[in-house]
Amino acid sequence: MSNTMTPSKTPKTVAKTTARKARLASAVLRPLAVAAMLAVATAPALSLAGQGYRPVHGHEGRGEGPRDARGYVLDARYGHNHYYPPRGYAVSVLPRGYVTVHYHGGPYYYHAGVWYRPYGPRFVVVRPAVGLFVPFLPSFYTTVWFGGVPYYYADDVYYAYRPGRGYEVVNPPGGAAAQGTTTAPSSTASDLFIYPKNGQSEEQQAKDKYECHSWAVNQSGFDPTQPLGGVAEDQAAAKRQDYQRARQACLEARGYSVK
Repeated sequence: MSNTMTPSKTPKTVAKTTARKARLASAVLRPLAVAAMLAVATAPALSLAGQGYRPVHGHEGRGEGPRDARGYVLDARYGHNHYYPPRGYAVSVLPRGYVTVHYHGGPYYYHAGVWYRPYGPRFVVVRPAVGLFVPFLPSFYTTVWFGGVPYYYADDVYYAYRPGRGYEVVNPPGGAAAQGTTTAPSSTASDLFIYPKNGQSEEQQAKDKYECHSWAVNQSGFDPTQPLGGVAEDQAAAKRQDYQRARQACLEARGYSVK
């Protein structure tokens, strides 16, 4: 009975076998790595529907307007002329001073008119859901009038003032085809020019303006966001002056120059 001897592998043979296995593994894993990178790149857009993101028909975005060095898109509607990050733009850290707004159990983050939602370790720029409330407007906004009623516009989003609750995100007034104007009715036009004297931040300015507006409304009984200020026509002029004086006094007490 003979014994069969298995020859031992030489170091050169082992090295060749290891190299062959490494090449094979690389060929298999490379397509998987590419697919994974594509999935990460497209994930923000694919995930928005699962986060309660609902586009407004006809107003999905600002379109392909001019972009600045950061890639931000110019919103020129109504002469707004301000740059914002495009929808789907992702950041790893939220801007300082953001406000958290909860809607249907999920958080939105609001800063300077831009809305973010979480996606994994990052935050993606989205359109806010209609029905969201914020305590104050972004400091850079445009007032647009539809049928004598003011709406506030920033970054392709419309806001309407709701007494006691703040500003609500609303659908485009009158539908996508409706035309608004940035010229206020003469009975409700504002002639105050407000300048921060103490270097107040953008968020602080918006907060102070809103709180002084609310205080002036309570003091005067005149609300400039309502047709004729919400008072009888023969009282509108006098009440408006009361409102302006109250608002000016409040803002000056908070460190603003008001003219």
